[in-house]
Amino acid sequence: MKLNKEIAKSRMSIYAELSKLNILSLVIIATVLGYYLGASGIILWKHLLITLLGTAMTACGSGALNHYLERETDAFMARTKNRPLPAGLIKPFEVMNYGVIMVLIGVLVLVTQVNMLTGFIALLTAFLYIVVYTPLKKITWLNTSIGSIPGALPILGGWTASAENIDAMAWVLFAIMYLWQHPHFYSIAWICRKDYAEANLKMLPVVDPDGNSTIRQIFWHLLLMIPITSLPFIQGQLGLFYLTGALLITSAFFVSALPMARNRSDKSALLLLKGSVFYLPSLLFIIIIDIGVL
Repeated sequence: MKLNKEIAKSRMSIYAELSKLNILSLVIIATVLGYYLGASGIILWKHLLITLLGTAMTACGSGALNHYLERETDAFMARTKNRPLPAGLIKPFEVMNYGVIMVLIGVLVLVTQVNMLTGFIALLTAFLYIVVYTPLKKITWLNTSIGSIPGALPILGGWTASAENIDAMAWVLFAIMYLWQHPHFYSIAWICRKDYAEANLKMLPVVDPDGNSTIRQIFWHLLLMIPITSLPFIQGQLGLFYLTGALLITSAFFVSALPMARNRSDKSALLLLKGSVFYLPSLLFIIIIDIGVL
């Protein structure tokens, strides 16, 4: 009995890793943020939970299919060689089946229990992530810019789940998420550049060893975030508290990138990464407080 429990626990941990729970957490935050704003702060909790269930299943399935497609590449990188597939802990067809089933059920939940538009966005996200972004990592450094599209779509999915449409504010949220991902993922790519080079993945820090282009990309996207984050206030969707808070945390995000511009070390890239991780939940908190005081 004890052995069976240990085996079940081991299998659960394998599927948890295949589901990329770190990415899932970002998807959940973005979906909640989009839903909250699309609903103007009036949340139907059961509806939100169903939205999160369908979105999470689609995201977990997409993560598993990414593992399946990158199983050979992962074997070359120290950071990923112990993942379930390269480590031989699970068979490839099991991962593929799990991924396909999770994506299909997740999209079906959204289409039947939420609305067609939200289901379509989830399916589009999975398609772009699995079929477009994943192969592009072996072809061009622009994979990050293209991969940031499916990365930004969950906030639209959250919005459409509650509002059942896409308006200008929804596209502003999409733009914020799109821009945010560049400094976030370029900092990771810089830290892991040797691993990516070993696996022949064309991440920008691999094809740009001196880091000049990487730094330019990071700061261009950070600079664009300043006017973009101001738009919800300019459009009258959010108030002065939001504007003040958003500009403060965006400025802090910008400042966290300055050490990397000076010395391009892994330590400075880690500081930028921490700044990016701090940014999203902080923005969500500021928006929730602002809506509450309007």
